[in-house]
Amino acid sequence: MECITLMIVVAIIGILAAFAIPAYQDYIARSQATEGVAMASGKKTDVTDNLQNGNCGGGTYSGKYVQTMVISTGNAPCTFQITYRTTGTSNLISGKKLLLSMGANGSLVRVVDATNTTLSDKYVPKANQ
Repeated sequence: MECITLMIVVAIIGILAAFAIPAYQDYIARSQATEGVAMASGKKTDVTDNLQNGNCGGGTYSGKYVQTMVISTGNAPCTFQITYRTTGTSNLISGKKLLLSMGANGSLVRVVDATNTTLSDKYVPKANQ
């Protein structure tokens, strides 16, 4: 009787793990992808100041999960092209790109391009979609 009970408990734990592991992987990918949006948000004031001089200002930055964040150099609308690292990040966002455009009110909105390297919607914060 104890052996059967133990086998049932192990089977239930296996079933629960089958659901929990993918959810945890999505959680990790979303939290890592948020770094790029946070970096762009942190540069909005600088970009707004540069727009007073007629251009976005440009610049290239990096972070723990972000390989590069390139701010456009031309006139408005200013864009932030974020490329995630290929090592040290979740496989779900590894090497993916996120393009954000800064609106007139200072909001960052996602720009979707046709390449297959674009970060999936499920990893982009809802406020930026």
